[in-house]
Amino acid sequence: VLQAAHCQMIKDLSACLLGQSLRVDCRYENKTSNPLTYEFSITKDNRKHVIHSTISVSENIYRSRANVTMHKNLVCLYLQSFTTSDEGVYMCELKATNDYTGNQIKNITVIKDKLEKCAGFSLLIQNTSWLLLLLLSLPLLQAVDFVSL
Repeated sequence: VLQAAHCQMIKDLSACLLGQSLRVDCRYENKTSNPLTYEFSITKDNRKHVIHSTISVSENIYRSRANVTMHKNLVCLYLQSFTTSDEGVYMCELKATNDYTGNQIKNITVIKDKLEKCAGFSLLIQNTSWLLLLLLSLPLLQAVDFVSL
């Protein structure tokens, strides 16, 4: 008897406001190095709307406003200019290549007035490149100060 192992499993789905943008975090446990595909969608008015996906085609109304970042065990959806018309049930769907257990799916209901602001740590994750650039440039800035003395 062959058993298919779970290659990845969604552990947590959360949403918060980052300025005027909605951020949806899809945390997962990954037990494989196989490539991961994802789909973020919203169900409103009993209809599914694909926001951003590597599985299927995103809808035009979301293409210019949505982007996704992937970190270790975390897929983040950013939806710019989030308004009450974007409220609904958000879904994160993940699938690892050659994972025979099928897609992992989790839902979260998003209502603008009930969203909390994203924590500072998440800003750090989003702006890591700026932080790294700043840290790397500190020795240069110190050298410039030394020369000007």
